[in-house]
Amino acid sequence: MSSREKLEQYTNEVEAVIGRFLPAKEGYQSTVLEAMDYSVNAGGKRLRPLFMREVYRLFAKGRGEAAVEPFMAAIEMIHTFSLVHDDLPCMDNDTLRRGKDTTWVKYGYDMAVLAGDGLAIYAFETAAKAFAVSGSPETVGRCIGLLAEKSGVSGMIGGQTADVELTGKAVNGDQLDFIYRLKTGALLEASMMIGALLGGADKEQVKAVEKMASCVGTAFQIQDDILDLVGDSQVIGKHILSDEKNEKTTYVTLYGMEAARAAVMELSREAQEILERLPGDHEFLAYLIDILITREK
Repeated sequence: MSSREKLEQYTNEVEAVIGRFLPAKEGYQSTVLEAMDYSVNAGGKRLRPLFMREVYRLFAKGRGEAAVEPFMAAIEMIHTFSLVHDDLPCMDNDTLRRGKDTTWVKYGYDMAVLAGDGLAIYAFETAAKAFAVSGSPETVGRCIGLLAEKSGVSGMIGGQTADVELTGKAVNGDQLDFIYRLKTGALLEASMMIGALLGGADKEQVKAVEKMASCVGTAFQIQDDILDLVGDSQVIGKHILSDEKNEKTTYVTLYGMEAARAAVMELSREAQEILERLPGDHEFLAYLIDILITREK
C-alpha cells in the first residue's frame, strides 16, 4: 500500500476513533452537543491524532492501541475547541472554516463559546478513559498532565494570548517564534510526546520527539502564512488574506516569501533527520511531515 493510500485509510480509521468518543446529542443540553459534534465533524486533516498514533507505533512494537485511542480523540477535541474560539467575532471574526459556516455563524455566538468550552472539558473526560484500558496508570496520568500543559497557558492558550495582544502592533522575530511555538507547535508536541510515552519511549527519546514536533509545528504555521497569501479559498476552505485583514504579523510579512519557503524546507529537513534516529518504521511518518510542505490547504 502506498503512503497516499495509507493516509486515506488511516485518516478514516482516526475519524472512526474520534466518532466513538463523541457524546450523544441528547438531553436538555442537546444544542451544545450538536454544536460540538458539528465543529469536530466539519472536516480537517486529523494530523494531530494521526501523528500521535504513528509515533506510538514506533515504540509500541505491535502492542494494542486501546490506551492511545482516548488521547487521539481528546487532542482533536482540544484542537477543534481552539478553532471554534479563534473564529469568534471577538477573535478572528471568521465566517468560513473548512468550507463550511463557522460554529458561531451556524449556532450563534453564545452557543459557539459553550461548544468550545464543552470540547475543552470533554477532552479530559475522554483522555481519562485510558486509565481503564492501560497497563500503566502512572503513564496515563503523565500524559493527561502533558495534555493540560501543552493546551493551557504554558502552551496553546499562552501562544494565542500573545497573538491577540500583539495584533496590530510591531512584532519582532522572538515574539513571532514564541507565538508559533506555543499556538501551533504545542499541540503537535503533545500529540507526538503522548504517543511516545504511551508507546514506552525513554526520556531522551521523548525529548527528541518533542524537538521533532516543534519543528513540524513551526513549519506547519509558516506554510499556513504562505497559503493565506497565495492559496485558493475554494481549496483551503477558508477566506484568504485573513491575517492581513486582522493586522497580524506573519513569517511572510516579517521575512518575505522566499525566506518563508526556505524556513519550511529547513524545519522539515530537521524534523526528518530527528525521525531517522528514532526506532521503528519511519516511512509513513516521513510522508506525513513531507506533505506539510507541499499541501495546498
